[in-house]
Amino acid sequence: PPGSVLVGGHDVREYELAGLRSVVRMVPQDTFLFSTSIRENIAFGAADGETAELEEAASISTIQRDLGSFPQGWETVVGERGVTLSGGQKQRVALSRALAAKASIYILDDAMSSVDTGTEEAILNRLLPRLKGSTVILVSHRVSTLRNADRIVVLEAGRVTQEGTHA
Repeated sequence: PPGSVLVGGHDVREYELAGLRSVVRMVPQDTFLFSTSIRENIAFGAADGETAELEEAASISTIQRDLGSFPQGWETVVGERGVTLSGGQKQRVALSRALAAKASIYILDDAMSSVDTGTEEAILNRLLPRLKGSTVILVSHRVSTLRNADRIVVLEAGRVTQEGTHA
């Protein structure tokens, strides 16, 4: 119905806030990282934080390939708000965190804007099979990011101006 948002066929206003939050993971463009290790940042919010789950999430986001260049690998402390990492590395750690926590709804708000297009493509090639069966709201200024979306909505000045597939 107009003016409502449904999750699992139910209006979101019918859910308890904590229950709704438990099924949604968001990765914003401007990520927040804790002044702890990469491992702890990725494990934050994960049910059990098993090493295999963290490694899978790090592999999907491609941050795992950077770990060898960090002084203590997984145990490298990233500093306040991730100051020791590049913008792309911060986004990939935040994406890993969302994936490790597992959810049924993911909101990726320009979550790959700081990575180059080659890295973005590698992430999307790993990410899409992993999120099959989940609802993904992918916000991006790059049209290439959205090419596999079931539905694309173009907003201009807060209004829907186009809607359809990438084709």
